[in-house]
Amino acid sequence: MFFVRMMNDMKMKKKLAITFISVAVLPLLLCGLYLTGKLREVVIKDAFTQASNNVERVRKRTEELIRVPLDISNRLMNDDRMKKVASQKYQSYVEVIQAYRNYTDIRDYLQLYKEIAGIRVYAVNPGSLNNWEFIQPEESVRAQYWYKEAIEQKGVAGWNLIRDERKGMDYLSLIRSFPLDSLGGRGVLVINMDKQRLSSILDQEFYPTLIVDNRNQIVASNEAVLSGEGLSDVYADKNIRSLQEGSYNLSIGGKESKVVIASLHPQDSWNGLRVISIFSVADITRDANQVIRLGVVVITVSLIIAALLIYASASLLSGRLLRLSKHMTKVRSGSWETFLNIDGKDEIGLLSRQFNALVREVNDLVHEVQETNRQKYLVEQRQNEMKFKMLASQINPHFLFNSLESIRMEAHIRKQDDIAEAVWLLSTLLRSSLETGNGKISLGKELERVRCYLDIQKFRYEDRLRYQITVEPDLEQIGVPPLIIQPLVENAMVHGLDNRAEGVFIEVDVGRKLGGIQVKVRDNGAGFTTERLALVRKELTSSVLDEEERIGLRNVNDRLILLYGLSSSLMIESEPGAGTCITFFIPGGDIR
Repeated sequence: MFFVRMMNDMKMKKKLAITFISVAVLPLLLCGLYLTGKLREVVIKDAFTQASNNVERVRKRTEELIRVPLDISNRLMNDDRMKKVASQKYQSYVEVIQAYRNYTDIRDYLQLYKEIAGIRVYAVNPGSLNNWEFIQPEESVRAQYWYKEAIEQKGVAGWNLIRDERKGMDYLSLIRSFPLDSLGGRGVLVINMDKQRLSSILDQEFYPTLIVDNRNQIVASNEAVLSGEGLSDVYADKNIRSLQEGSYNLSIGGKESKVVIASLHPQDSWNGLRVISIFSVADITRDANQVIRLGVVVITVSLIIAALLIYASASLLSGRLLRLSKHMTKVRSGSWETFLNIDGKDEIGLLSRQFNALVREVNDLVHEVQETNRQKYLVEQRQNEMKFKMLASQINPHFLFNSLESIRMEAHIRKQDDIAEAVWLLSTLLRSSLETGNGKISLGKELERVRCYLDIQKFRYEDRLRYQITVEPDLEQIGVPPLIIQPLVENAMVHGLDNRAEGVFIEVDVGRKLGGIQVKVRDNGAGFTTERLALVRKELTSSVLDEEERIGLRNVNDRLILLYGLSSSLMIESEPGAGTCITFFIPGGDIR
């Protein structure tokens, strides 16, 4: 406790100095003594890991490279034109030359794919000519091991280092037989891989690295003089010839060495390749000793420089923290407009930016709370006005309903059924309107209210008013605000009948839309002019919390925005003479 209290009472500069000496210098000296002993082991392990990674990288790149000739061989194996050229019985040399000239696929492959250096097709056909693409194999060629193996494997690919008779050079080649005719005759396809591309895979390797075929012939090496040699001719240890994938400790050339081997067996092949990397332990430890000596020098110089810099760093750190403390004091006193300018991307710079963001967010939050309270007050004021109007409209409702019922019964007794029906519809509409509270009602009830209103108007306008209400059956129980559709229908009827002797057709369509329901009210009335439509839209996009009294479209739009947000506001489309369509969206769609 005494030590902790003493450290807490120290100034930042002295605290950092003591901490650096006790936590950095002393442990660094002790660890340096220990690590120099372990460095040799670590260097050897890292070299082995690097060699393993390099071997795996060479294996993958070689596998990608040999996939090109393998794909070409698959295409040629299925190329009936190539087989026909190789096996066709020719009547004259002119016919042979013409056939060779017409078949250009081999030349096209050589121009298109730089990964291959040559393609040869060996086929026994007495009437053919040798053009170094299609070759009549001599007895010496047919006696070669690779030719015999290809015939025996019957279409499976093989990989060997073989000599190209034309160029007089050894190439890693894909060897694969193919059927010439239905009598069982077979030809042999040979595709040479480009030596430069293959060698470029190994050129960047630090340790001696080889690619060897299944006959222990060195296909490629980062030491160019070894290419084409036998593995046993280069390395006297015979064990290396039979070793498979893995890592081994061998004595090569009288030196303790590490050998890493990775196997590469291409798809659809009867044999494969091996990637071998070899490095001497003595060479690696020699470099480690140099690293140890260099490390001692670097550590000593680093400690001296660090001791000089620690005081300057402590001064800079304490100064920046002091500035942060002063600004925090200003904020505590209520100065929300303060701004702390501390540059840098370290923790103190990040802390200063977070401090500025915090002050800004708190300031914004205070203004947001004030604005929310203001809007809440306006909403409550609007709700109180609506309640007042509702209460005013409900004065003595029983007297009103009894009077309407008396009128309806008198009309019924006098056999004026149409008037009785109209009075009943009016009574139903008024009762549903007066019984509506501030909550939601089912969509079915709202649409029933719309039907009552339209039937009442139809009593007045007769055939001049036609309507259609379409709603999916499972949507009628969804909760909607009351009197949200009827004002739109009333607006459509009033404007639709305006200056139209032939009447109006009103359509109400309610359907599902992703995330809720969509309501459309259309009419075929006179429509709005462009100027009038722009004016209506402008009024709808003004503040929804305006204290001015609104009716009709504005009233519906205000309530939709208050309940569901701007995404549910009214969308109005209209053209003169084509009618008007009003659309709005209710999210969620909860069941009432």
